[in-house]
Amino acid sequence: MQTQGLMQKGVPPMPSWLFFIKIAILVLSLIILALAGWSISIFGSYTGVYYYGSGSGGLLIFACVKTFIIYGGQIAVEKLAPHMFFRAVAVVLCVISIIFWLSAWAWAASSAGAWLSLAGYDGFYDGAWKKEGSALAACAGLGALVWILSIVHLVFLVQACQADPEGKGSAQNQAELGQVHHKQQEAPAEASYGGGQTHPQQTYPQQTYASQ
Repeated sequence: MQTQGLMQKGVPPMPSWLFFIKIAILVLSLIILALAGWSISIFGSYTGVYYYGSGSGGLLIFACVKTFIIYGGQIAVEKLAPHMFFRAVAVVLCVISIIFWLSAWAWAASSAGAWLSLAGYDGFYDGAWKKEGSALAACAGLGALVWILSIVHLVFLVQACQADPEGKGSAQNQAELGQVHHKQQEAPAEASYGGGQTHPQQTYPQQTYASQ
């Protein structure tokens, strides 16, 4: 496996749709964050079962916050400071995110099955167990989708880094951005002189003076 491209600095040339993969990861993480918070609040309203929470909701919230930092930070660096994009750091953070999401959605699925199996066992807490199981089941399903999307993003990120082992792609992108910025600065200057049109210079007849 070639690792030279991973050691370079700068955003490698990547497919444009990979940006929307990261946006989808962030949006799904926001939904999971809301569901996980709701699952924790369910038992907070039932004093008798407050301490019987599985803890999977807390791990889901941690995974969501971590995802906001990792993928949100990557988007910010790619757009605002692409020359500061350390490829190896980005890959390592994505791997860590994948590991946490695997643990989070698997634990949520196990907890959801346990809570739903208790439905009908005790009428007083039956509603709480159903709500908790349903919330965690939704978190598990969405978390598994985030996990898959994170793997897809990681695979194509690594491939993009390997396809640009010397970091020439990031340097070329910076050069193109600089040229565009230079052209944008020249356009107002040309517009101020009549849109770049040349005007003929007016000539005046030369006056002659008689010598005394």
